[in-house]
Amino acid sequence: MATSSNLSRVTFFYETLFSLPKHCKRKYVCQNVRNFSSIRYTLPYQAGISIQECYVKSNSKCSVLFQPYLIQRWYSTQIQDDTSLPIFLKAEKHLSNTAVVDTEGSLSYADILHHSMCLAVNIVETYGAKDMKINGERIGLLTDNNATYVIGLYASWICNGIAVPLCFSHPVSEWEYFLKNSECSLLLVSDTFAEKISPLANQLGIKFLVLSRKNLTRDYEKNRWFQPDQASNPKKVKRMYETRKQRWFDRSEELVMKKPALIIYTSGTTGRPKGVNLTHGNLSACVSGLIKSWGWTSKDTILHILPLNHLHGIANVLLTPLACGATCVIEPKFDAGRVWHMLTSPSISHVDKHINLFMAVPTIYAKLLEYYENHLVKPRVSINSDFILTTLSNKIRLMVSGSSSLPQPISDKWEKVTGHRLLERYGMSEVCMALSCPLSGPRIPGSVGTPLPNVEVRIVKPNVYSSTGYDIIVQGNSQHSIVHQENEPGDLHVRGPSVCLGYWKNPEATTEAFTKDGWFKTGDTAKYLNGVYYIVGRTSVDVIKSGGYKISALEIERHLLAHPDVAECAVVGLPDLTWGQKVAAILVSKPGRKTLDLPTVRQWVSFYLPPYQLPSVVKWIESIPRNSLGKVNKKELVNLVFPELANKKW
Repeated sequence: MATSSNLSRVTFFYETLFSLPKHCKRKYVCQNVRNFSSIRYTLPYQAGISIQECYVKSNSKCSVLFQPYLIQRWYSTQIQDDTSLPIFLKAEKHLSNTAVVDTEGSLSYADILHHSMCLAVNIVETYGAKDMKINGERIGLLTDNNATYVIGLYASWICNGIAVPLCFSHPVSEWEYFLKNSECSLLLVSDTFAEKISPLANQLGIKFLVLSRKNLTRDYEKNRWFQPDQASNPKKVKRMYETRKQRWFDRSEELVMKKPALIIYTSGTTGRPKGVNLTHGNLSACVSGLIKSWGWTSKDTILHILPLNHLHGIANVLLTPLACGATCVIEPKFDAGRVWHMLTSPSISHVDKHINLFMAVPTIYAKLLEYYENHLVKPRVSINSDFILTTLSNKIRLMVSGSSSLPQPISDKWEKVTGHRLLERYGMSEVCMALSCPLSGPRIPGSVGTPLPNVEVRIVKPNVYSSTGYDIIVQGNSQHSIVHQENEPGDLHVRGPSVCLGYWKNPEATTEAFTKDGWFKTGDTAKYLNGVYYIVGRTSVDVIKSGGYKISALEIERHLLAHPDVAECAVVGLPDLTWGQKVAAILVSKPGRKTLDLPTVRQWVSFYLPPYQLPSVVKWIESIPRNSLGKVNKKELVNLVFPELANKKW
């Protein structure tokens, strides 16, 4: 039997081995294995050394320590939360698991990895590169929401490219801006959009490859790198992957993690979209924190109905499950009836699994509740409220809302209908995910919880007399917060491994976005109260400065939405000579309900808020324009609703 001292020797041996750069691992093994017994063992491939059989001679007392199952068991306990590997390399650990389910069927991790490597070869040959690397070339992704997107994304990363996801619902003018700004040199396009994008690609001189499930495998017979029978065979895919890894990837994972992986364009709610430059390390740190905080395992199955050109849909709902061997069920677009069917079904087509996680934006939850009222619980409908409540309470383990503020009426009604209090969190393209309410424990409405693992946040207020230019109100991490003043709004800063490199080809904006001591300035106003953080709003548009007060537009919106006649609302600040800004409420009425005059609106809000926060202007419109994530560009909305103020500073 192995003694504790012998076990500690093995632990030290492997801890040192895994901490060394890859090019030093082999030398370290050769220098140290002679200290152990004369046995035959297999070094784990994940240690960074090619799989091979090794012989060691030494003290026979240690022979049990190098039994393969002990090595693998020790290793598996050390890499559960491994942030040292790019996400796409983690597919090799789950080859037999189902990775993606879409309308065309299901693909295992072996399928995804195999198709991605095949496409990577086609990409490299398109560029004419000889070393299987294209080293930082930008590759645009314009695909349907299905497995093709994942394959295109992984293929871009395998050959050292930088992926630039595009939204298929954007007009051609927006595509042109993103392609020009990112300087894309190649497009991966679904056959659905090839005809629409090809004139623009030709005009800009951008090569493009048309992707579909059929042509992903068309070149197997001709391709010298792959054979047809390797597809869907985990052992053969693993062997193929191992023999070609060194040709494709840098020898040091540390170098890979520092390389740019993704350029995501901001929503543009406060200005022209900027390209956020995220590294493999940023994405891995973000995903690792979510896996730990939200209890992800390989047994989970999530329903994906979000756009794949924003961080929410990419990192939270796609890369997080793929990093831990879980299954992602991707729908081509949001359809309320289809979502309710998927959430309540005992199993999904193509695989014997059921949905147990769901993440969306507040607008989607509002539309799901509307569909629930109009189609699911009316008389003579087969599905009733008790069935939905019981089914979702039992089969769904987590539901999350993000990307914009969650109105409390929606949160309360969703909990009543499904039994789930939505988990709110805070993040943005530049910092990935930063704050989250707890998986277990109370979720305070309106709060975004506490910092995620490895993330630091602070709230500051300007002070021209301070050497730093600001005073710290509160600063904290996932363990604790140091509080100097509670319930005091201030500017939110974030620091951590998930924070981006900066903005693509925009050094001025990058410099402006970071403090001198390395914190990212989010542009949001936040406060800390009773152990949790709250987002007051976007400093430039959601914090209204009136008569010396700082008023939260989001707080006013939350109370307006509680009125039974109000379907949508947006609160903005309008220029005012006396007060600086005055509060204006832009409202949409529910179908069949009356519009309210200003005194009635003010009276309703006065039950909850002080007089200086009451709206002084009310405007009713048919609908509020939103982007694909349900966000409102308030500057554009003001220009639309109050055109006479278009050129005024507000």
